[in-house]
Amino acid sequence: MSVLVVGMSHRTAPVALLERVSVSGDALTKLLHDVEQNACVAEAMIVSTCNRVEVYAVVDRFHAVVSEVSALLSVHSGVPMEQLAPHLYVHYEDRAVEHLFSVAAGLDSMVIGEGQILGQVRQALRLAQEQGTLGATLNELVQQALRVGKRSHAETGIDRAGASLVGVGLRLAERALGPLQGRRALVVGAGSMSSLSAATLRREGVTDIVVVNRTHERALRLAETVGGRAAEFGELAAELAGADLVISCTGATDVVITAGMVTPRTMFLLDLALPHDVDPAVRRLPGVTLADLESMQNGEIAGVDDGGRAEAVAAVRGIVSEEVAAYLSAERAARVTPTVVALRSKAAGVVEAELGRLVSRVPEIEGRLRDEVAQTVRRVVDKLLHEPTVRVKQLAESPAGDHYAEALRELFNLDPKVPDAVRRVETIDMEVDR
Repeated sequence: MSVLVVGMSHRTAPVALLERVSVSGDALTKLLHDVEQNACVAEAMIVSTCNRVEVYAVVDRFHAVVSEVSALLSVHSGVPMEQLAPHLYVHYEDRAVEHLFSVAAGLDSMVIGEGQILGQVRQALRLAQEQGTLGATLNELVQQALRVGKRSHAETGIDRAGASLVGVGLRLAERALGPLQGRRALVVGAGSMSSLSAATLRREGVTDIVVVNRTHERALRLAETVGGRAAEFGELAAELAGADLVISCTGATDVVITAGMVTPRTMFLLDLALPHDVDPAVRRLPGVTLADLESMQNGEIAGVDDGGRAEAVAAVRGIVSEEVAAYLSAERAARVTPTVVALRSKAAGVVEAELGRLVSRVPEIEGRLRDEVAQTVRRVVDKLLHEPTVRVKQLAESPAGDHYAEALRELFNLDPKVPDAVRRVETIDMEVDR
């Protein structure tokens, strides 16, 4: 079984296409189960954010699953395969591990080093766990990816060299409005991105913050955390009229802010939603500046990030390379475990059978003498097996490690899938990893 990634991101697809392919809520859960129901898929997880949609799967067939996952993305999004396929990428085995570690470390983000991706990967992991589509392989891989992401932020300046999309958006707002202190800000939505936006505004010295959300109670809770006030969703147009800076990120499927709701004047709107919350026609209004994921993708963020970016990126790439090598080495070593257990199980069976024959032939061997003979035979077998089993585990860590386990199976006529001992080990490992 190997890890496969099929997906698209801001690096391979325009935001307009990502909007159509992006899934959330019940649609995300449905896609997750549709992937996992494939006969060649043992485990599945989906990372779906404003910048990427990626299906991670543990598979025993490559081409069949790539075709099936691509077809499911097409069906769920309504995007014809001929339009979708050119923007998809596929990573397999070692490349899949490297890709996930790079994503978690922030190297593949629109804004290099942004920390939100860690939470998004963790959310994907939690959903797969809750839906029962996660097993030992993906669980360990994703947990390690999260550790790599944390290490990257702790040991380098990647989070300072880059910034979150919200931080970048506020730098763009300063270009349009000047200093943000004293400005009135309107936050539309009360989810995780909106909460981050409100908190960032507060840290930037913006004290006049209004929160609007369809569920007023959630707007009230968010407003309280930043010392702002909440307004009813029906008051959105009126609140827009008094706002200098607007940040919108809702889960709506249709436009929330139309051009007719915005009064032409000096004003900045940041649309972080996928699909769009703000009608792109707002850009044509005199004095109004609109930044969204598409415009950021097309280059508006150039020159916004802090210094030290190149050095931080190089340091994180080094960490990712190191962690990928360590993970793959440990994973290859783990693959030989069933073979080693099978060998020891077979040897133990031979020992017990021979001891049984000895007792039947020489029945007068009893008590302490019988125990001494049994212990001596077991020690001899253990010593004979110690060196080859240690060596095969060491050799298994190399890229061609599977060949050594295969050779051991051939030499001793082993089938690691058959012995009860192997099945018990695999079951215990699965329970521990979960």
